[in-house]
Amino acid sequence: MSDLARTLFQATRPLSFHASAVPVAVGTAWGIHGGGNFHPALFLLALSCAVCLHAGGNVVNDVGDEINGADRLNHVHIQPFTGGSRLIQNGRLSVRSMAVWGAILMTVGGGLGGILTMVKGPVALMFALVCFVLALAYSLPPMTLAARGLGEGTVAIAFGLPVPFAAWLQSGHFTLEALVAAAIVGCWTAAMLICTEIPDIRPDAAAGKRTLVVRLGIKRAPSLYLGVQATASALQLGLGWLSDLPAWATLPPVITMLVALAAAPMMMRDRPSQLSAIRLTLGIHITGGLMLILAALS
Repeated sequence: MSDLARTLFQATRPLSFHASAVPVAVGTAWGIHGGGNFHPALFLLALSCAVCLHAGGNVVNDVGDEINGADRLNHVHIQPFTGGSRLIQNGRLSVRSMAVWGAILMTVGGGLGGILTMVKGPVALMFALVCFVLALAYSLPPMTLAARGLGEGTVAIAFGLPVPFAAWLQSGHFTLEALVAAAIVGCWTAAMLICTEIPDIRPDAAAGKRTLVVRLGIKRAPSLYLGVQATASALQLGLGWLSDLPAWATLPPVITMLVALAAAPMMMRDRPSQLSAIRLTLGIHITGGLMLILAALS
């Protein structure tokens, strides 16, 4: 791989791609649970579309945080989880190059959404457009939702929507179970964002990036995190009752909540503790998603 190709790949922040892969996989499983047959081509198209839009959103976010100054002011970032990719700040890519690369990725994602539209109809276009707009509105003016205390909710919606969409691709209809699963995955994704915003609270505040964490302060932000995780666990229990899942399905929401309770106090400590909290939260998202898939297919 050439240096340029490696740099462009790093710019997408590939370690975060589980955030877009998990909802597609969960939705696919719940589509099968709802009576659909597994269509590998539709799954791969949806997965590729979601990952491309996510990658483009990450690159655009680097551009937005360079424009508002948040990443330039961030000298205490925890790589690779906070402070962006650092490629602009390290002089490896210009803002213009990042903007062009983000546009290319978003266009590819939109193109894949177009293919799904031709195969499945206008519903696919609606989902792709919503995710496309949210990815841009999260980071770029004039919306810059992340700086208005709306970023966490935006992320929950953007990464929850692929669940019912992927379920619909497999089954041809929307179900309440898929919508509940979407809310669960959205909560987990919002919790990841909250956890990674805490180490960046000072540079974000200095740059005028008024995230919910900045607005609440470092002492109250862990309570927001726990509230979001508790909501996800409650919804998991509700999903088990709604879908008459096996008895073992009551264990994951309890376990994930216990992990969240362990992670929350770490967020207010030193950088190594904050890194541990981030890793635990990522673990909740990945293993929780796997449990939702197994529950759907059991």
